[in-house]
Amino acid sequence: MTPIISPIRWTIHDLDALPENEGIRREIIAGKLFVTRAPHWKHQDIIANLTTELKIWSRSHFGRVFSSPGIISSEEDNVIPDLVWVSEKRLAEIEDEAGHFTGFPELIVEVLSAGEKNIYRDKQAKLKLYSQGRVQEYWIVDRFSRELEIYRLENGQLKLYEISKCLLQIKH
Repeated sequence: MTPIISPIRWTIHDLDALPENEGIRREIIAGKLFVTRAPHWKHQDIIANLTTELKIWSRSHFGRVFSSPGIISSEEDNVIPDLVWVSEKRLAEIEDEAGHFTGFPELIVEVLSAGEKNIYRDKQAKLKLYSQGRVQEYWIVDRFSRELEIYRLENGQLKLYEISKCLLQIKH
């Protein structure tokens, strides 16, 4: 009889055992480990532009904007979104003593990086996780096609609401 080999299920405790590396980003989604390099400067420039716009908007909407916060929603789900907006009320509910989020904010933004694994992570794995976490709105910025996909929570699922051309300056 041939034994069944099950894939490794990673947890947040496994990440603690790995060596530190500033140039590497590690995320776990449903027990699957995703490892990526630091994003391209164009990726980071888009995040900076969105951060500025959301901070201005946030002044009248009682919330906070954070880039690259750690969200540890379970032992098998640990992500670092590019950008989030969270209301002051929700922030008080989800922030732990270490400054991580233990639940999801109202808005999460991801900027796509090149590569099939990165696109799968943001458009499928994270979309599913954020739906389960009841994120109210999820934006995916595609810097290559210069499009913004907006997903909104509807009947417990993030559903594609709109695709529009990005208004922010995205230069190649």
